[in-house]
Amino acid sequence: MTDDNRQLAELAIDIAREAGELARRRRAEGVSIAATKSAIADIVTEADREVEALIRARLAAERPDDGFVGEESEAEVGRSGTTWIVDPIDGTVNYAYGIPSYAVSIAAVAGEPDPQSWVALAGVVFSPANGELFHAVKGVGAWLGSDRLAVNAELSPAGALLATGFGYDPATHAGDLARVARVMPLARDLRRIGSAALDLAFVASGRLDGYFERGLKPWDHAAGALLVEEAGGVVGGLPGARADNAMIIASGPALFDRLQAAAAGPE
Repeated sequence: MTDDNRQLAELAIDIAREAGELARRRRAEGVSIAATKSAIADIVTEADREVEALIRARLAAERPDDGFVGEESEAEVGRSGTTWIVDPIDGTVNYAYGIPSYAVSIAAVAGEPDPQSWVALAGVVFSPANGELFHAVKGVGAWLGSDRLAVNAELSPAGALLATGFGYDPATHAGDLARVARVMPLARDLRRIGSAALDLAFVASGRLDGYFERGLKPWDHAAGALLVEEAGGVVGGLPGARADNAMIIASGPALFDRLQAAAAGPE
């Protein structure tokens, strides 16, 4: 099974590099906004759709029996028990504005394509702007290129460097800000990078101590959560739940319980 998962990761790496180069090239040519989604600030570019189409076509050619769940196209139920969870450009607003913090996120999961029950097998987060590629294989580890990743095991006396994000719906902003206020006593500072996939990759690589956010979709965190777990970290949601739309929290073991309690507390 480990060899099978390695093969899934190798395929995802190859496809992510090709997809990321397409995204980078389209960014250089100029971005066209295709539509808005859940809110007027929640945009999709023509590049999002083109990159997802490339990823989907490559996966269909290589693994025709697998399922597919992507941000920009209809889900497809497979026959193999493996489903690919894909965000073609995570950080679309950054991408549209020319901020080089966006990523291609590709994960392979076993079981139902539901974060509450799936088992992540392989995951890749690729940052086309700087060429950094993070990948993980279940039970084997996580890497940035050839460097093995490990979450921060100890916290600085100055506090934790944390990251978060905010939803596009203005009605949720007050609750998000209240959550930040509860978490800040744990923090030395707070980052708002704009890509959940990169936030999670940065926790896995020790660039961040922890990350929390409400309102994510499965494709936002499928690959990044596996990176954190395989780097020795903990990923969860509200107390008693796995990471989902209600909350995702990721950090090293030393911080997790305190970060979860603060992030999940009453607003």
